[in-house]
Amino acid sequence: MQGIAFQDAYPDDLSHCYGCGRNNEQGHQLKSYWRGEQTIAHFMPKPFHTAIPGFIYGGLIASLIDCHGTGSASAAAQRALEQAGEQLDEPPRFVTAALNIDYLAPTPMGVELELIGEIKEVKPRKVVVEITLSAGGKLCARSHMVAVKMPETMAAVSA
Repeated sequence: MQGIAFQDAYPDDLSHCYGCGRNNEQGHQLKSYWRGEQTIAHFMPKPFHTAIPGFIYGGLIASLIDCHGTGSASAAAQRALEQAGEQLDEPPRFVTAALNIDYLAPTPMGVELELIGEIKEVKPRKVVVEITLSAGGKLCARSHMVAVKMPETMAAVSA
């Protein structure tokens, strides 16, 4: 992994997310990074993430995909803006507009999860990301996310 995690570049007042916020001590604290043109994150589930003994519950998978996707959208938008010559003080913040997840196989406990994101489309207010989640090299979930730039009204609430 190289550089700072996407989520660690968010301003403090927007870093409380349960899935990826560095200011949420009870959260997952997911960290996403660039790996070439893809994005990557890793997460080790805890015993309390159990659905059925030996397997992770689907809500954790959805939460991780959601946060990796919005982090990937933020990084992709920032990269596109910087390539267009814009200087940014902080990355644009994105939220989920649509998330479709196909659960392909039961996800086992005791194995580090790997999330890989592929940026499919970048527009000023919308980014489309496809994300896979694997456990021990086995593909367990695949998703399609549409992330949109966070509305100013959400930032006003957090201020």
